[in-house]
Amino acid sequence: MATQSVVTAIRCLECIAEHGNIGLSELARNTGLSKATLLRALATLEELRWVQQSAPPLSTWSLTVHAHRVTSQGQVGSTLREAAMAQLNGLQLDTGETIHLCQPDGEVLVVTERLDSSHALRAFLALGTRIPLHASGTGLAYLSAQKEDWVRRYLDGPLERRTRLSLAEPTEVWAELAAIRARGYSVNEEGLSPGITSLGAPVRDAAGEAVAAISISGPTSRITPARFEDYGTAVRECAGRISAALGYRG
Repeated sequence: MATQSVVTAIRCLECIAEHGNIGLSELARNTGLSKATLLRALATLEELRWVQQSAPPLSTWSLTVHAHRVTSQGQVGSTLREAAMAQLNGLQLDTGETIHLCQPDGEVLVVTERLDSSHALRAFLALGTRIPLHASGTGLAYLSAQKEDWVRRYLDGPLERRTRLSLAEPTEVWAELAAIRARGYSVNEEGLSPGITSLGAPVRDAAGEAVAAISISGPTSRITPARFEDYGTAVRECAGRISAALGYRG
């Protein structure tokens, strides 16, 4: 394929991965590409077993099992995952709540691992979910580990209010980041999802750069203020052990 054809194919795959089952018109709106251009790319991707089209009348496009198998074999972030999984399993057993590992993709985090709580009522974010930095426990933890100019640039952009309790004003976020840096963990009470509270901490590499964030998430009815210090300490220390395994000595 020509270079532009490769770019078109990758943009198709990224859009389908983000939105799930998606029609051609919506795909065109989200990518800014013409339907004719998209159909050519989709035909090739379908032939290679990366995408599939549902039966009419919906005729939506989705990724195939083949696509998921190939990408999972790539082990994106495998060094981080190897350093993290044993620690995250221990954190899940200690708290009984859902544990998330999130990695940055530009100015959002993406859920790359999730260890589920055994409780019927629990937090749930699908793998691949894109999370805003200012409105989530992992996101705020990640922001707290960034340099001031990086944070300032992020806060200059639009801050979506995901719930009525989301931090959507720069002054609110700056104040929260100061508190996170002082105690070493974030507390996000229903800022991302109504009824869900999470506590997070950043993970750093050998150079001291934030490469991920982890969180403990669960119903606000269970993760009450009385548990913040214990859970916050647990997630901070877990993130510290993962960071140490990556070579961080701060």
